[in-house]
Amino acid sequence: MKDLKKLGVPKWLITLLVLGLLAGIGYVVFTQMTAANPKESRRRGRAVAVEQVNLPVTISANGTVQPERSVNVSPKTSGKLKELLVKEGDRVEQGQILAYMDDSNFQGQLTQARGQVESAQANLQRLLAGNRTQDIAQAQARVRDAEALVRKTEQTLQQNQRLFNTGAISQRELNNSLADRDSAIAQLTLNKQALSLQQAGSRPEEIAEASAQVTTAEGSLQTVQIQIADAVIRAPFSGVVTKKFADPGAFVTPTTSGSAVSSATSSSILSLASNNQIMANVAESNIAQIKLGQSVEIKVDAYPGKIFTGKVIQLATQSTTVQNVTSFEVKSSIADPSKLLRAGMSVDVDFKVGTLSDVLVIPTVAIVRQEGASGVLVMGREGGDRRSEFRPITTGVSVTDKTVVLSGLQVGDRVMLSFAQGERPQSRTPSMLPGMGGGGGSGGSRQR
Repeated sequence: MKDLKKLGVPKWLITLLVLGLLAGIGYVVFTQMTAANPKESRRRGRAVAVEQVNLPVTISANGTVQPERSVNVSPKTSGKLKELLVKEGDRVEQGQILAYMDDSNFQGQLTQARGQVESAQANLQRLLAGNRTQDIAQAQARVRDAEALVRKTEQTLQQNQRLFNTGAISQRELNNSLADRDSAIAQLTLNKQALSLQQAGSRPEEIAEASAQVTTAEGSLQTVQIQIADAVIRAPFSGVVTKKFADPGAFVTPTTSGSAVSSATSSSILSLASNNQIMANVAESNIAQIKLGQSVEIKVDAYPGKIFTGKVIQLATQSTTVQNVTSFEVKSSIADPSKLLRAGMSVDVDFKVGTLSDVLVIPTVAIVRQEGASGVLVMGREGGDRRSEFRPITTGVSVTDKTVVLSGLQVGDRVMLSFAQGERPQSRTPSMLPGMGGGGGSGGSRQR
């Protein structure tokens, strides 16, 4: 300092140099201390305490968004599309009119069928009403005339009989009068039968035949009316129009009205899909834990960070096997009031299968395998030996990054996550409860 003063260096500059030197010495000391702490931490290792918690258990699976129902809408009979009332993306209700077919060919048939019904009904009414009173009166008059003729011929016969007995007339004249009397009696019998038929009315067989003719005519009329009604295309269920296949004037057919094959849709009018649901494939080892009505959480790749909710609505009774992996299809409803989801979107599904109450848990990564047994490295208690020791444990189910401990540990024990030099195990093997399934299970489902 004195040498600097002798050299004429200002006092303020000397002070600045001293402060800079002190700052440099402090930085060196600080960096050495901070570097020593990680080394000490690595030498001692890192430990966490055993916890007793309520552990929710979920089974995760991959799935897709699918409509509950999907059909290609077509007419029941081939014809020309007259008018289309909806477009792609429109939401429709069950029974709503979607389109009109050309029904001009059926209008003439409708008029003819109505005329046939009226004719058959009129014939039946005539038979049911019976004969007119005028017809019956004429038949009665003919009976009276026949009776009078019988009386007259009878008198003539008697007179001729007396004359024949006295020899006044020949046998031939007597025979003629006898024939006239018999003819009159026969005519009277015919007239009486005719009167009886007039009074009795129509035969039951005739009435039954006329009634059948009415039924046939009404059936023909109904057939034409149904064909005209079928020309009005209505929505079979509520949903969204996903695709339009025809424009007004196009000829469409009923051959693929319920087909979902894309190559067979050219003759359809449009494609209709109902509300969406989730189709997930759950591994065979986990399917026993899935129940109807269970709550699910759905995460969609297209909307990161957004969680949709739903419930299990159907479990497949038949498994599917793809590349030697057996799984079961599980359908879930999904709450989507904003209609954000589209068919075919990929999703991750979490099935809420239950909660494990008051269980001991440790991080799964803490489990190691030594001496042919699974266990953990437990750090000594405070105030005692700080070295870690291997302790065998019995494990239960693994959920996410935690594993249930059934025996071998107690609350407060501290297990090692990172290991001091010389204590690092050669392998770590998470343990699973038999039948519960772990990460990477078959069929795309996993337990968490």
